[in-house]
Parts: sequence; C-alpha cells; structure tokens
Amino acid sequence: MSKKIMIVDDSVSIRKSVSYVLTQEGYEVIEAEDGLDGLAKSEKNQCQLIITDINMPNMGGIEFI
Repeated sequence: MSKKIMIVDDSVSIRKSVSYVLTQEGYEVIEAEDGLDGLAKSEKNQCQLIITDINMPNMGGIEFI
C-alpha cells in the first residue's frame, strides 16, 4: 500500500509539479483545487500528509486545516 499525499492548491502548474516529484518517489497523490475540494476528497481518502496553499478562492488553507 502506497502512502497518500494530498496537494491542495488553486494553481494547476504547482499541483502538477509537486505531484510529479512525489509520484516519482512512489507516493500516491491526490490533487484538490481549493479547501472545499480538499475537504470533499479528504472524506473519501485517508492521507498521511496534506500540503496546502494558504491563499485560495472559496476556502483558503488556514480555514481548510
């Protein structure tokens, strides 16, 4: 079973860049575009780590955490 990491960021390029590096290291990566999306996806996935941006539309990183 691989370890899951969630990347929560409104920037597609940042999510893809971080996801690429983590995937190459053997992690399963889940991407979310903002805090609301992250909450929905975290209910369906048990992640060992969440990396989040602070300033995002709809729900920022501080509120998400």
